[in-house]
Amino acid sequence: MILSRKNEIHFERLKVEKKIRVGVIGYGNIGKGVELALAQNPDMNLVGIFTRRSLADVVPKIANSRVFGISEVEKFVDDIDVVILCGGSATDLPEQGPQFARLFNTVDSYDTHAKIPEYFGAVDSAAKKGGKISVISTGWDPGLFSLLRVIEEAVLPQGESYTFWGPGVSQGHSDAIRRIDGVKDARQYTIPVESAVDAVRTGEQPELATREKHLRDCYVVAAEGKDLKRIEEEIKTMPNYFSDYDTKVTFISPEEMKAKHSEMPHGGFVMRTGVAGGNNKHVIEFALKLEDNPAFTASALVAYARAACRMFREGQSGAKTVFDIAPAYMSVKSPEELRKTML
Repeated sequence: MILSRKNEIHFERLKVEKKIRVGVIGYGNIGKGVELALAQNPDMNLVGIFTRRSLADVVPKIANSRVFGISEVEKFVDDIDVVILCGGSATDLPEQGPQFARLFNTVDSYDTHAKIPEYFGAVDSAAKKGGKISVISTGWDPGLFSLLRVIEEAVLPQGESYTFWGPGVSQGHSDAIRRIDGVKDARQYTIPVESAVDAVRTGEQPELATREKHLRDCYVVAAEGKDLKRIEEEIKTMPNYFSDYDTKVTFISPEEMKAKHSEMPHGGFVMRTGVAGGNNKHVIEFALKLEDNPAFTASALVAYARAACRMFREGQSGAKTVFDIAPAYMSVKSPEELRKTML
């Protein structure tokens, strides 16, 4: 990497500061993304990756990354400033979030929207008992898109908000399918309905039901001999994930999954239409186009891990969301640098 003289000075300043010591729990797609993202942040240091997998089967993306069994993480309470939880929302995080919030500052990407208040309560109680900070439900949605929805509504109080996801692979929905008995692998593509997106962009403020905004397209590798009709029915009726959508399920071979569905692009739009200054119509739109969903989500987790540590050092505790965290806490730049270069 070639650095300008300005960046060289910035990086030298960071070297003399105490680095944030990070632990990574879970080594799936998000965990791998966090490992790589930490290498791009000069004020952070990866202490270790903690996994339920057989250590012999884990090959880190970065050669000098240390790998431990998840049962060993409590031995590192004094050596880790913040833990990034990289498990899935269906079964991992509901257990791990409160469990580790008692011991560490934590950051996670819990994304079951309907259950976030319940999850917040459980993590908040645990984090306050331990005197720690836990940033929940971050990434890009929930996360950055959540924050943008609040900003848009605050700016245009008279209006309607819309969020469209995709086209792309949803990690949370794919993980939820893989938890079904008899499913070996799965990819779920979220596809926005183009006519709905176009209607919003015109400022029409259409009333759209959940299934009028998105389609869900699922590709599933089933274990041999399993009841495909049962698996399909379980997918289509799964609450919080598929029951409110038009959902298509296609069973494919492991070879086709590897050949056609190994990449994980995603993206989406956060939009609000409204009036201000009389009857003047306005449309706000923020968009993401991601080549790799886990890599981007991981980068957001790392930025909020920095924020968690700074808030903890100020004496704060309990669960936090993106609504509670000023952007300056996330940036590697000082407040003076932010005012000079970003304002």
